[in-house]
Amino acid sequence: MTPPVLLDLYCCQGGASEGYRRAGFTVIGFDKDPQPRYPFKFVRADALEVLATVAALGSIKIEGGWVRPKAIAASPPCQGGTNAQKIQNNEHPRLIAPTRTLLDQTGLPYVIENVVPMAGVEDADPLKDPAMLCGASFGLRTYRHRLFETNWGLTVPEHQPHTQTQVKMGRPIQPGDFYQAVGNFSGVDIARRDMGVPWMNRDGVRECIPPAYAEHVGRQLLAIL
Repeated sequence: MTPPVLLDLYCCQGGASEGYRRAGFTVIGFDKDPQPRYPFKFVRADALEVLATVAALGSIKIEGGWVRPKAIAASPPCQGGTNAQKIQNNEHPRLIAPTRTLLDQTGLPYVIENVVPMAGVEDADPLKDPAMLCGASFGLRTYRHRLFETNWGLTVPEHQPHTQTQVKMGRPIQPGDFYQAVGNFSGVDIARRDMGVPWMNRDGVRECIPPAYAEHVGRQLLAIL
């Protein structure tokens, strides 16, 4: 049987896409920026325009013909929920709400992923009743909390206690250390091996969803189709 197609919007370098592939989907990635390191079929396009087309037609035209997806995953830019906005005095797009509106209009099962907003950062564009995943639940050497909103009832492992100290950004990582892949962090090769994303550069690792998270979500998503 042909694997069902999942569209991965705002895909960046494809951490989530790899997890959905492991779960059993054929994945097509979409991003407004070029992603030469993306490891699967990629289309450079605006995510909201893609969603509007799928909502109207039930399919999307890509090279080779029309594709009818069975599910959609989206990871809107997360800088608005971090201290980057405060530190750099930047304005960041709030895309969760418009993405959700169009996802609802498609009628398909979907996943929206985002970061946990940092303490003291007002989040005017939150996820609705999200579940949280943590690297400790998957044997990773980073905690990297990520939130997942679905319209179909995701279940997640019990959150494990944080017993390991994470090495601060830029300091050498020793065997057994937990790392924080943020900023200009050291130990890029360690993080790539740990998360299973050997094709990524530092920028990709810094922003990626660990494939183990998306595989966990994707297996449940595949089961409801």
